[in-house]
Formats: sequence, C-alpha cells, structure tokens
Amino acid sequence: MSFSQIRLELARDHDFPDGSSERGYEFTAPLADDGRISPTEWKSDRDRCRVRRFWDRQDDEIGHLVRKPGGSWAFHYDVMGDADDEETGYRFGDHRFVPGEYVSIKEHDDVLRTFRVTFVRPLE
Repeated sequence: MSFSQIRLELARDHDFPDGSSERGYEFTAPLADDGRISPTEWKSDRDRCRVRRFWDRQDDEIGHLVRKPGGSWAFHYDVMGDADDEETGYRFGDHRFVPGEYVSIKEHDDVLRTFRVTFVRPLE
C-alpha cells in the first residue's frame, strides 16, 4: 500500500472533441496493489489526501479527497463559507486508478464529465 499522485485530464466530449490536458484534477490517495483507493489507509492519513482542480482560465481549487456517508468519494474544496463545495466521483471505490482508465466526476455545475487517468506516481 502506498500513497500516489494521480492526474486526471478531461476526456473527449461534445464540448471538447479532443479532450483537454488543461482541464482536470491532480490528487493524492492511498492505492492498493490493484489501483483502487484504500478506505482504511485513507482514514489513517486523510489530511495527506489533497486535490487540485485545474481548469483553463480559472483559478485552481484546492481541497481534500473525502469519504461521504455510504462510502462514496468526493473532492471537497477549502472554500471559506461553502460547506457544500464538493464534486463527487462516480463509483470511485470501484475504479482502478491506472493510466489509460476512465473515471467520471459530477462537477460543480451538476454535469457528469469523464476524465482519463494520465499518470499515477508513487509518493514516498
């Protein structure tokens, strides 16, 4: 079990037919050998599980990977005064975070977008 830095980039969709490397997320999470997020390891060191949302021509958003009641995962942003500023990963607990895989995130605007895992780097 180790913590990894994971980069997700916007996959192709109707707005971005070629996808976009300028829109996505970088986050840190504990991954099991099969590439899935480990809830046990997350719980023991959740402050380490940070996220950065980058979106062309917008300021980066910084926050944490959180586990919601029922076991789903979300990105919660450190925005003063906005306790509901989250983006939910669709079935993140079932997905393998390995390069080339796809995951979906329900973003601020309630649109479900697909992202491609572009890299996973083990951290020390």
